[in-house]
Amino acid sequence: MPNDSEPDYRIPQGGGVPWRDMGVEETHRPPERDVEITDVKTMALAGNFTWGIVKVETDAGVYGLGETFRAEAALDMAGRMDIDLEGENPLDTDRIVELLNQRYTGCGRIGQAAFTAIETACYDIKGKVLDVPVYELLGGKYRDEIKIYCDTHGGESLGEAEAHDPREVYTPESYARAAREVVDAGFDALKFDLDVPTHDTYDEANRRMDNEAIEHKRELVRAVREEIGYDIDLGMDLHWNFTVETAVRLGRAVEEFDLAWLEDPCPPGKLDAQRRVREKLDTPVLTGENLVTPSQFHDALDAGIMDIAAPDVNKCGGLGEYVTIAKLCDLYGVPIASHNISSPLGTVAGAHVSAAIPNFVAMEYHARDVPWWNDLAVRTHGSGPILEDGYIDVPEGPGLGIELDRDVAERYLTDDSELVI
Repeated sequence: MPNDSEPDYRIPQGGGVPWRDMGVEETHRPPERDVEITDVKTMALAGNFTWGIVKVETDAGVYGLGETFRAEAALDMAGRMDIDLEGENPLDTDRIVELLNQRYTGCGRIGQAAFTAIETACYDIKGKVLDVPVYELLGGKYRDEIKIYCDTHGGESLGEAEAHDPREVYTPESYARAAREVVDAGFDALKFDLDVPTHDTYDEANRRMDNEAIEHKRELVRAVREEIGYDIDLGMDLHWNFTVETAVRLGRAVEEFDLAWLEDPCPPGKLDAQRRVREKLDTPVLTGENLVTPSQFHDALDAGIMDIAAPDVNKCGGLGEYVTIAKLCDLYGVPIASHNISSPLGTVAGAHVSAAIPNFVAMEYHARDVPWWNDLAVRTHGSGPILEDGYIDVPEGPGLGIELDRDVAERYLTDDSELVI
């Protein structure tokens, strides 16, 4: 139980919250599936982001792992959920998510990320208990391999702009070199940031680009296309930065380069603005990483703001919720290119759910600058790296089908974290 000095995220029963009775007085499962959660532990790893790992332990000697999005607050919250989960059967994945949603009503994206890690860990346990991979529990396979697109950031210029003139950092040449490196590494899909700085007098607060800025962006895209050709899927990310008129002007300026998508042109929540951009461009508009519930996706789909959806498997409430989101998108004829900035653990969870949905296109890889990324996870069935030549072969071991390497994890623990695997 939290003490007086610690935040208690739980919402007390009553106060108008429409609680469903979630009580189960006794189970009717055979002994081998009569499992109880005994503890929830957490640790954080220092990757290119802080990767939050959640471990759910059981009285059957089986544990499961899950990952939170952008660890800090969500990891703290997940670690306090043992008071709600102790004694629950981890096989009741849907029921556990509803239970947490009721008790942590109003916790928003932080709550959804915490729920995701817990639910993913429960799916990992369920797969191990039933001796099947997680994708079998989500409906089976549509594909064996998961296509990965590489987030190539701002070319070879990441982190250098503060010390130099942006025009000397974010150059067509740096974008072209980075694109060539990624394609030579085996990827046939990639994206770049296109909202990078242009010149010192550029006013970022008004969310508009002048002609010089737009021409700069056009030349970045041109250089990439001239380097890698048109057989490679190429996306550009705007990070919600622009007004409708600037997003449209920029989109039209780069339409000749046949982009796979233009990502997040307008601030999240401005559904009408995003719809207007989408209606004025031939280039597909991708968005959705800031939507974390099926109801939010339903509203966005109904508003017509996206050609391609980008839910994030590590913050949308869990694998089961992700499947629901995918089905909603499929009803609207919208494919999915998943947002993903996670470690191999969260990425493998994404691979399982990507295998199980029909409308999957590609999933993001955001750790090109983390050389030990592939070393962190080991397959429990078969061999080979998690990510190879731009694809992930969906693991076939029970549960998520991977284990985290203890030595690698310990080496990259954050200063305030302890190893729990």
